[in-house]
Amino acid sequence: MGKAKRQALEPAADDKAVVALLAAGLRLQTSENLWRVSGNTLAHRQVLRDIGGTWNRLDQCWDFAGEDPTEKLVAAIDAAPAATGHNSGDADAPKPHYHGHRGRVRERVLKAGAEPLADYELLELLLFYSIERIDTKPLAKRLLERFGTLGDVFAAEPEQLREFEIDQRTLVHFKAMREVGRRLAERKVKDMPVLTNWQQLIDYCHAALAHEKTEQFRILFLDTKNVLIADEVQQRGTIDHTPVYPREVVKRALALNAAALILVHNHPTQTG
Repeated sequence: MGKAKRQALEPAADDKAVVALLAAGLRLQTSENLWRVSGNTLAHRQVLRDIGGTWNRLDQCWDFAGEDPTEKLVAAIDAAPAATGHNSGDADAPKPHYHGHRGRVRERVLKAGAEPLADYELLELLLFYSIERIDTKPLAKRLLERFGTLGDVFAAEPEQLREFEIDQRTLVHFKAMREVGRRLAERKVKDMPVLTNWQQLIDYCHAALAHEKTEQFRILFLDTKNVLIADEVQQRGTIDHTPVYPREVVKRALALNAAALILVHNHPTQTG
């Protein structure tokens, strides 16, 4: 999946304002011109938004760029203390235009199945279970417009998804869906003579590698009846290079008692 290299955030200067934030259940960290507020932010989300904060879904905090927002935030909290009760009185807010839409979509799937759903509708449905209380249809359409296919959406790197404010739950959801697709394809060739099911093998390799952003060298290990024993990624490389070590390939084949090998290699920089 890969991890973005980000500079570690240091605690902000210890002063009366920071102590006041801690008393409100908030924690402030800074790195250069980036300021982040975490902790009990739900109760103060309107204040954080009003003074220029941006919600960072992936890192689950509020981001502020530029000047230290500490004094401004403390003053805003003093002027508008957090309300009590679940969601701070949101029950009286007018219902959004998409109110009840999720229930209607679920009912539609239960009655007619998921097959009639367009790609954006299927992605919208999946987003229901990782993103709460918003209309996920626009996000589903934007993701497909940006990446092209469901497989490419699920295979997108965290840094690519930041522009869509994808949170950690959704990121994990996408990775899980990608793996589900790979395992379903694998089931069609597992414990079957792969050389007599060549198209299924090609389909499986496509499902496993089509959306990879870096080169991989995979090995399919077969027994004496050409049945798939294991499928393993032997090496991962860059966008246009991956090393291969024959000694390691032979060593692994002997360990699995494999009688034959199928070597698979992708080219993510090429189209088609």
